[in-house]
Amino acid sequence: MGRTLDAVAQPSPHEPLPAPSDAPAPAVAAVPRLARHTFTLADGHKVGLAVAGRGVPLVVVHGYTAEGFLYAQTLHRLVRKGFKVIAIDMAGHGGTQGLPGGGARLGDYARLMGRCIDELGIRKAVTAGHSMGGRVVAQLAALEPDRTIATLLIDAIVGDQWDWMVRFFRLAPPLLAMEGAALLVDTLATVPLATDPGQARKLGRLLTPTLVGHALQPWRLIGPAASILRTRGSAGLLDALAANEVPTFVIHGELDLVVPVCTARSAATRANGQLVTVKRAAHSWLLRDPETLPAIVSQLLEGRLGEAIRSHLQTAGAETVEELEELLYAPDAPILALTPDHTYSSETALHRPPKYEWTIH
Repeated sequence: MGRTLDAVAQPSPHEPLPAPSDAPAPAVAAVPRLARHTFTLADGHKVGLAVAGRGVPLVVVHGYTAEGFLYAQTLHRLVRKGFKVIAIDMAGHGGTQGLPGGGARLGDYARLMGRCIDELGIRKAVTAGHSMGGRVVAQLAALEPDRTIATLLIDAIVGDQWDWMVRFFRLAPPLLAMEGAALLVDTLATVPLATDPGQARKLGRLLTPTLVGHALQPWRLIGPAASILRTRGSAGLLDALAANEVPTFVIHGELDLVVPVCTARSAATRANGQLVTVKRAAHSWLLRDPETLPAIVSQLLEGRLGEAIRSHLQTAGAETVEELEELLYAPDAPILALTPDHTYSSETALHRPPKYEWTIH
């Protein structure tokens, strides 16, 4: 018999608590490690990605200067929610080749991401994007709402206030360099050296290859930065998400100095989405604490996010994971072959309660 979808669309009673708690976290089985691949598109463009898990496809797009595998700790935990997590490197980041000419606009990054999703054989997905990646997945969802189950915009560069900031950057480009410096400082400050040395070591190991790559090829970051300046405002995309009734969740750090929380409020209003404010959190909070985003997702699965997933599956009559994969993936989809075996090791991992609290508006 196939595994039923109960654990796919909603959290199990044995899942960690969906909101912060002082109770000790349970010991849980370790999930498969993410498998890293270089996937070649039909035109020869090489794309880096990491994948693990079985179930609903969750396509995760990282932020500017980052790469998908940098979020590995959070991605491992999301696999346990019933997702096949697919972290795809944007053009010019990680294992993905840059765009010709550096890429004119962020729409070029979104189109490459869309092509990659197509050629991986993913028919429909939940999409999630952090920072610049949030703008990319917002554009994907606005252009192809029928292929988007729901979208999570995490400290994303969308919203009225962000659009105003970009106009100022165009008038004074050095301000964008200052924004990039602020982002670098935020990322480095994310490593909790004093408060959590163990997590600092883990995050440091993930950050080191990314920082070395930037040091060896710093020019790769020029194209994405220029694309932010060239790209039109995000208001039309957010309005399209509302018009097409795409379930949208805007998740944002309360103390984000790189992308202020006020722009998240306007983005949620325009997209008719739910706003999740992460208290006392800066821009890269999901790297600092890998427990918080999965816990937020658990809570969202009890509400509108879970309803969106279940409505897609129940309409098609999918009741098992096998039937789900027939619905959401093309026959012989390459992403299925790239996914590591869904087996669990005999080791246990003690996951802690989330360090951040949040409110859902």
